[in-house]
Amino acid sequence: MTAVLAAGFILLAMAAVSGLVITAPGWPRGVPYVAGAAGAGCLAVAGGFALAGRTVALNVAGWLGDPLPGQQALGLAADRLSGLFLVMAFGAAAGVSVAFASWAVRQDEEATRMLAAGYALALGSVAVVMTATDAFTALFGWEALTVAFYLLAGASARDRDRAGAARITVAFGKVSGAALLIGLLLLAVRSHSIALASFSHVPGGAARTTALVLLLAGFAVKAGLVPFQVWLPRGYAAAPGPARAVMAGVCVNVGFYGMWRTLALLGRPPGWLAGVLLLLGGLTALLGIAHAAVSSRLSRVIAYSSVENTGLIVTGFGVALTGAAVGDRRLIAVGLLAATLQMVAHTAAKSLLFCSSAGLEATAGGADDLEVLRGVGRRAPWSGWGLAVGAVTLAGLPPTAGFVSEWFLLESLMQQFRVTALAGRLTLALAGAAVALTIGFAGVTFVRLVGMVVLGPGGSGTRGGDYGWTGRVAIALLSACPLALAALTPLEIRVIAAGLSPAVPGALTMGALKSPWVLQPVFAGFSILSPSWLWVELPVMLGLVGLLALGLSGRRLLRVRRVPAWRSATMGVAGPDSYTAFGYANPTRRVLASVLHTQAEVAEAEPDGDGDQVPHLRYASDVVEVVETWLYRPVIRLFGVAVAYAKRLQSGRLDAYLLYMLIALVAVVAVVTALA
Repeated sequence: MTAVLAAGFILLAMAAVSGLVITAPGWPRGVPYVAGAAGAGCLAVAGGFALAGRTVALNVAGWLGDPLPGQQALGLAADRLSGLFLVMAFGAAAGVSVAFASWAVRQDEEATRMLAAGYALALGSVAVVMTATDAFTALFGWEALTVAFYLLAGASARDRDRAGAARITVAFGKVSGAALLIGLLLLAVRSHSIALASFSHVPGGAARTTALVLLLAGFAVKAGLVPFQVWLPRGYAAAPGPARAVMAGVCVNVGFYGMWRTLALLGRPPGWLAGVLLLLGGLTALLGIAHAAVSSRLSRVIAYSSVENTGLIVTGFGVALTGAAVGDRRLIAVGLLAATLQMVAHTAAKSLLFCSSAGLEATAGGADDLEVLRGVGRRAPWSGWGLAVGAVTLAGLPPTAGFVSEWFLLESLMQQFRVTALAGRLTLALAGAAVALTIGFAGVTFVRLVGMVVLGPGGSGTRGGDYGWTGRVAIALLSACPLALAALTPLEIRVIAAGLSPAVPGALTMGALKSPWVLQPVFAGFSILSPSWLWVELPVMLGLVGLLALGLSGRRLLRVRRVPAWRSATMGVAGPDSYTAFGYANPTRRVLASVLHTQAEVAEAEPDGDGDQVPHLRYASDVVEVVETWLYRPVIRLFGVAVAYAKRLQSGRLDAYLLYMLIALVAVVAVVTALA
């Protein structure tokens, strides 16, 4: 299995090199992504073998130098937990890569050159992080992923907005890297080794707790948890085409992998940390779906949905941390299972949504405004179908994987009565209320996408903008995933139970199977669900309703009756006066005004220049990014003041600079001595 793992890395390296080398006109620009698809397939296969308990390891000690005496050799290896994430991430990456190849051949050569290198670097970095066995390799992969995100978000450097988004993306990436660096150093000092496995032997105390907080914070920055979520909508939206699917559907999982691995290594956390993560997860989910519901750009809607799903996943992880804090292993199992199911559903749906949106935007001439994209799904039926399936999945509707995962998440949050501490019960209840409200608004959000973009009337653009046959195959496969996962949820749970075994015994996770095709939230006798039978019952009930209607109405049911269209409470309204995406979202702006700080303005507009001299009213409504407005902007102002004072230290005198260096050296030595 070592050969399969090595082949995956070699193919990704070939994809990066080919993306930089192939510059001559006429060369196929899809070659790097075909090589990347093959590499992703190899890594997914290697992960499958690791899930089955086979040894999957790649010794790289000879490349990086001999280990120090008493130190473990550096290398890449996959256990069951790594295998689970490899299968999930690179299974999606293979489909996304095929769609990427179909999209790239229709793009300008200069615009896709650095994009291919960033794409391959991103996938390689994810594989390195998920298979690293020591802190140095893990940090190397993490920093390489930050560079890859910068390349993907800044692929169109001539666009000032995208260049700014790339800088924000790399800034938050460096913050996450710094947090991980300090946390891993604290553990390495205590364990006297950089091997990740040795960190489980670090004794409890302030250093271990501080390292745990820093590691979870570093992973939360990459995943987009409040208050670190402000980079994510900008970074994802700035990336072109299916590169967004690589970032949001594949690479984001390294943040969750880090959380899962941290729990497996460090074990029991303090109770207050579990409560903080629960509250932040619920707030992140609610804030993310609130902004997604009112955004006017398709890329921003899907990106803010990633913020929402980060909140849902972290909330499930918070349930697991609560179980670890109180010593209830079944609570750990139900929390990790719910979070992992939500993560799998998000990976499948978000990869599909961003790949589909790339085809829709190409059909509409590159526009991603929802008003411009009205009805474009009719002109690009394959991408429109993919958008509809992905939207229904993230809305949590049956019979999709999103329905199953959100059911498990709500059931896990209902176990608060099993926690004795009042604070733990309250945080679980508050998180449950936030998740329930989030799921409700998710339905409203994605109904707007499907109704306006896919089913809406009209639709400008040409069919030539949609994917070619290879891209259509990729969209079809990605669309089948969230549907098949729901039908085969019992099998999925068996795979997840094996993958989670380093963190929680597989027998406890398998308690979610009441019978071979009936599920329960680990705790017997609480509630049951059979998503597999839903796949049988829903079509049967639909057929019975259709036959009953046909039997009662006779041939009248099949007659075509044409009447004037009814929209916006007026018959036959069309054009700019019809129901718009802005108008659909306006009630949400008003309902969530306390969350979004909605600002509305009604003013008399000037007569237009087309001869229409009749004055009319103009209505405008906007929302505020509260975290950015109230947290980061004041911090940036204070930072600017600090920089202004720091400039005074630039005296130009060599003796002053030597003094600064001496002070910094003494401070570093003092900190290291205190930690040792």
